[in-house]
Order: sequence, then C-alpha cells, then structure tokens
Amino acid sequence: MGHVGIIANPASGKDIRRLVAYGTVVDNLEKVNIVRRLILSLAATGITKITYMPEYYGIVQGAVESICSRHRPDMEFAAADICMTGTQIDSFHAADFMAQCGVNCIITLGGDGTNRMVAKGCRDVPILPVSTGTNNVFPTLVEGTIAGLAAAVVAKGLIAGPPAINPSKKLNIYKNGQLVDIAIVDAVVLNEPFIGSRAIWDAARIRRIVVTRGEPHNIGISSIAGNLAPVRPGEPRGADIEVGTGSIQLRAPIAPGLIERVPVRNYGYIEIGQVIEVNEACVIALDGEREVEIREGEKAQIELTFDGPKVIDAEAALRAAVAQGYSYINTN
Repeated sequence: MGHVGIIANPASGKDIRRLVAYGTVVDNLEKVNIVRRLILSLAATGITKITYMPEYYGIVQGAVESICSRHRPDMEFAAADICMTGTQIDSFHAADFMAQCGVNCIITLGGDGTNRMVAKGCRDVPILPVSTGTNNVFPTLVEGTIAGLAAAVVAKGLIAGPPAINPSKKLNIYKNGQLVDIAIVDAVVLNEPFIGSRAIWDAARIRRIVVTRGEPHNIGISSIAGNLAPVRPGEPRGADIEVGTGSIQLRAPIAPGLIERVPVRNYGYIEIGQVIEVNEACVIALDGEREVEIREGEKAQIELTFDGPKVIDAEAALRAAVAQGYSYINTN
C-alpha cells in the first residue's frame, strides 16, 4: 500500500544565475540518478504506486528504464493527466492532479520556484522537497535513498505530524485587493517597470524584502534577512527589510559566489497575519523570480501567514519510524 507523487523539474538548476553568478549546474542525468534511488527505496518499503509529472526530458521514465532487471520494482507508474506546457505551471497542475487522485505525499526535485508552484496545488498533501541546485532555501540536500525511505513511512501512515511533518509559512500577494500569487520564502519589491528576465541577481534594484525565513547560512535574497533579523522556518514570524540609503551597510551572499553590499534603511520582524503595503510602480519577485507587475496607481499587499504546505523532515521522519520499529523484519 502507499501512493507517492514525484515532481522532477527538468529546468531547475539551469537558470541565468549560472551565467551571472557561480552556481552549480545540475543536469537532468543526475536527476534521473536521484529518482532511480527514490524508486528503489519506495519499492523496498512496500509503496505500490507512483504518480509522476510528465516532462520533456522523461526523468522518471528514464529512471525506471535504467534499473536492472534484478532490481526492477513491482509497482504501478502513472503519468499525471495534465496538458504539458514545458513551463513552471506544469508543476502546479501536476501537484493539483496528484492531490485529487489521492497521493499520500509528494517528492519534489527542484528549487524554491518549483516548490512554490507545487505549494499552490498540493492542498493538504505533505511534500518532501529535495534540492537540485545551490541557490535554494526551501528544499534541502537529501540523498535520494533517504528521501525515498522517509516518503514511504509518511505515505504508509506510520508517521503523522511534527516533528516529522511540519507546517510552513507563506506570503500571500494581493493586487488591488485580489489574491494573485504566493511565495514560500521571500517577496522582493524591485525598482523595475516590467518583469523581463525572471531571476534576481542585482541587489541595486531591490527596494524591499519580506521573508518567511532567512538564516545566515542561506544563499539568495533571504540571506539579507539572515544577516540582520534571522528567522527560522518554524518561527511564528517573518522579517521586513527596506533597502536604501541608511546607517547599515550589509554584505550578504545573494547568489552563489556573489557577496554583495546591500544598503539598509530599516528592518524588523513582522507577525503572522501582518500586511505590508506596496503603493508604488514596481515588480514583485517571488522566491527568486519576477512574477507580479504593479503599475502606477495600483496597490499591492504582502501578507504573512502560517498556512503554507506541510513539509516532511526526512531525518525526523526516519527517527520517529525507527522508534516504532518500522525497519524490523519479522522472521516468524
């Protein structure tokens, strides 16, 4: 028993930050290798069905085909019934389909942007985010075998709730009073008239930063918060930073290998439910990608909530499962 979803984004780990910064390129062959280990772990723990996101590279299909006949798993593989676009919206539609068809958890391979789209569609299904890049805050570096084992104990109902499955925060983005998007790590107000290139790498264009989390060891825009007002993922608060001429000159790793100077005018913590007003023409980037244009005369709001996706902590899940004796084999 047990039904697991896999969303592997073939485009993650390849954006423009690999050109303007020094991030690692994670190719799709390595993603196939990770998914192969996921599948073998899931099969060994009794998972009977995997639903996966179809995509142009065929990561999951390639992983299945590369498993030797001696280890070939006896399980059902089904592609999510979505209309493929080859864009980030596929991750949203795949997560939505998986939630509707009854998966018990979803494993994601991608970055903050991939997980933002999954968070918009996964509903109450817990996710296990596996990082496939160097510029990520939300997903973590989890070895594929371990990720598969952790997903299995959740999918089979052996583990439920903290500390193995934890709630997360998110930012709701409103435009003229209407909810238009979300972020799971940060919303960044940029001094730009239109979206243009999606990724952020130039700190000089930043006006304001609102984060759900930010720690000194992070890489990306949230590292600015991490070096001023650190916020852990489980804390019931966020941080708000106004960038501009002021008394603070901060250095932060806003991209791999890029330690930038950031002038800060003001900063502080914000509470759950607090709303930040944005009443100027700008672009708002969500989790590292420009997404929302605010034109002259329009108004935007950024609201911090604690109703983000449920997130599986692989280490905590396995510790709790072992405490229940899940790995024991009955030889009687």
